[in-house]
Amino acid sequence: MSESTNPDALVVVEQDVYGVPGAVRIMINRPSAFNALSEALLEALQRSLDEVAASPARVVILAGAGRAFCAGHDLKEMRAVPSLAYYRALFARCSKMMLTIQRMPQPVIARVHGIATAAGCQLVAMCDLAVAASDARFAVSGVNLGLFCATPSVPLSRNLSRKAAFEMLVTGDFIDAQTARERGLVNRVAAPEQLDDAVRSLAASISEKPRVAIAAGKGLFYQQLEMGIEAAYQLAGDTMACNMLDDAALEGTAAFIQKRAPRWRET
Repeated sequence: MSESTNPDALVVVEQDVYGVPGAVRIMINRPSAFNALSEALLEALQRSLDEVAASPARVVILAGAGRAFCAGHDLKEMRAVPSLAYYRALFARCSKMMLTIQRMPQPVIARVHGIATAAGCQLVAMCDLAVAASDARFAVSGVNLGLFCATPSVPLSRNLSRKAAFEMLVTGDFIDAQTARERGLVNRVAAPEQLDDAVRSLAASISEKPRVAIAAGKGLFYQQLEMGIEAAYQLAGDTMACNMLDDAALEGTAAFIQKRAPRWRET
């Protein structure tokens, strides 16, 4: 994975992190700018996500270097090229990267510390799971600058209730980690010194499961959410029928019937 060899790269990829086999950490590495998403960083992050998606990785941890998870887009860079064509291309590139997180077969866990604002909060919402330090804070604060956080509103409104999401979008106010958990933006909250342990625990639990079942389940989970209930049940039934014939499911059900631990054949 090309970004892993250079600690000064905008994105650093590490394999088997926390001692968990198949756990890959993608570190956004622009700490001097609170990991703001410059064009170069977006490109590096897209490349790393694509490479990891095609790899045998079982679970992905998305993290930020330095004092923050991610402060959103690089506003100085955005202001340097004030044209409609440029902004459309920039947000299209960012949206592609966000959708890659949802479409990759591995579950993606956001490891959140410091602040996650605007597109940084969007990143948290797009990840499948999120673990936050108790002192982390979240906001979609573009409205404070006269810019409604339109693209962050897409995943935010799919994580939180409509009214809770809309309140964040129109006030720009921060919420703390516990509130984020109560509203559905993050799964778990841990003390800052225990954040890595909490992420490790969740990653290890996923890594122990058959990769084929997790990948099929993730794909089904998001696809059915956009369907009517009848079509969702049809897709779910087809997915489960195919899964039942997979070697992992055959072994797992046999192990359950025989009252023994499953012996997964995956490497």
